[in-house]
Amino acid sequence: MLNILKTIFLGIVEGITEWLPISSTGHLILVDEFVKLKASAEFMEMFNVVIQLAAVMAVVVLYFHKLNPFSPKKSTQQKKNTMILWSKVVVGMLPAMVVGIPFDDWIDEHLMNYVVVAIALIVYGILFILIENRNKDAMPKVTKLKDLTYQTAFFIGCFQVLSLIPGTSRSGATIIGALLLGTSRYVAAEYTFFMAIPVMAGASFLKLLKFGFDFTANEVMILAIGCLVSFVVSVLAIKFLMGYIKKHDFKVFGYYRIVLGILVLAYFFIAG
Repeated sequence: MLNILKTIFLGIVEGITEWLPISSTGHLILVDEFVKLKASAEFMEMFNVVIQLAAVMAVVVLYFHKLNPFSPKKSTQQKKNTMILWSKVVVGMLPAMVVGIPFDDWIDEHLMNYVVVAIALIVYGILFILIENRNKDAMPKVTKLKDLTYQTAFFIGCFQVLSLIPGTSRSGATIIGALLLGTSRYVAAEYTFFMAIPVMAGASFLKLLKFGFDFTANEVMILAIGCLVSFVVSVLAIKFLMGYIKKHDFKVFGYYRIVLGILVLAYFFIAG
């Protein structure tokens, strides 16, 4: 029973932090210090990635019509525009694929620790504040997804490579990149959501292959509960974020990251 409650808590953490630019992987690593499931280290490494895919499925559900190029409710031009959008998503995910696949094991071995997570939280927190201050009176060049060029999509994808470092935040890195490249916050957030679908599907498949498909009954239960909770909470988190950025900037998330990063460093320094 205690393991189930811990799994639900981890699912809630993932569902919230996957979409807010505060690093889901970083939070899951930190939470694991205090809320340890009765499962192997290999399983937890896979679990922390696969429940992110469950969170991403919330995007598919919420934006199904917008992302479906075969919807009978769309005109021929709208279907064409949807296919173009998907092609831009593919272009954006290429840099992370090229770098992420060959370096996946190295990243897990050398960067999955509290020091890297804390530093990334602080550094990108500062960047959020600086960029929002810089853009305070600037008018975005791209206010609609259809106006996003392939070149801009590729460069946003290059920023996503930074999120391979634990604590960076995939959504945070891509949103920072998109804002620097002149998109509105709304376009930055939506494109980040859509790009997460193939990226996290690929990352989850890679982790599942490495772990294997020989699950115990307990592992199946943990994974199923974690994914379900992550999905439901993600739906709520996405709706909150898209409503929030219509009236506010991202600086509050920057301050949160800085404070959390400092607390993490202080905790582990004191704990020894």
